[in-house]
Amino acid sequence: MFFVLSKIVWIVVQPLSLILLLMLVTLVATIRRWRRTGIAAVTAAAAMLFLLGYTSLGALLIQPLENRFPRPPAAPEAVSAIFVLGGATSSRISGARDVTELNVAGDRMTEALRLARAYPTAPIMFSGGLGVLVDDPTMETEAISAQRFFIEQGIDAGRLVLEDQARNTAENVRFSKAMIPSGGGEVLLVTSAFHMPRSVGLFRQAGVAVTPWPVDYRGTGEETFGLDIADPATNMQTATTAVREWVGLVAYWATGRSDALFPSPK
Repeated sequence: MFFVLSKIVWIVVQPLSLILLLMLVTLVATIRRWRRTGIAAVTAAAAMLFLLGYTSLGALLIQPLENRFPRPPAAPEAVSAIFVLGGATSSRISGARDVTELNVAGDRMTEALRLARAYPTAPIMFSGGLGVLVDDPTMETEAISAQRFFIEQGIDAGRLVLEDQARNTAENVRFSKAMIPSGGGEVLLVTSAFHMPRSVGLFRQAGVAVTPWPVDYRGTGEETFGLDIADPATNMQTATTAVREWVGLVAYWATGRSDALFPSPK
């Protein structure tokens, strides 16, 4: 129920959806001759589009998320597992073309591969199913895509521990925690830097100790507010990612899935 509700809520509250809703309100207000309502709605829509697409606001929204968990200053001596969260592959394209198509979060996969070579005895644990409301038989789970990727890059199949049912981060933790080794070294958690606070909060709530290993940075971490008109599509994507993550943090904390509203290093 939580998964379905979260998907529906996000469809409505994501920035582009809100802009569209405001434009629809403007249209209705124009037809009904509600001048003030129409002016307010179109002004709000234009302001959102400008701030999220043509300024550095998105970078500022994602900055505290990405800066929350820095990488360890030194690589650990002993690693018992490399745990990779799904979200770095395109299930639809990968399934249709029988390839592993990486998306903008592909650093999760490439960094996991580098770590696998640096720690040749550590198993690679990957959790990712299909995070969609309606199943599509042409799509493949992220776990299948990850398996293909690592094997094609020379990783022995025996090192892979795959979980293919999780549809969101909460299920990543719930379905995988029994497979995570409890001793013999650190468990490196590989996921996008902006996603690390929510992920760590979930693992802590589940009683699983992990070492954050953030990747896939979307900003320098030092941005200030100002105009940024060169690439509005990327700005909008960064802002949307940040909004989704902040909404996710609030939702997971409010429903008792995370140990804190904004988890921090301990």
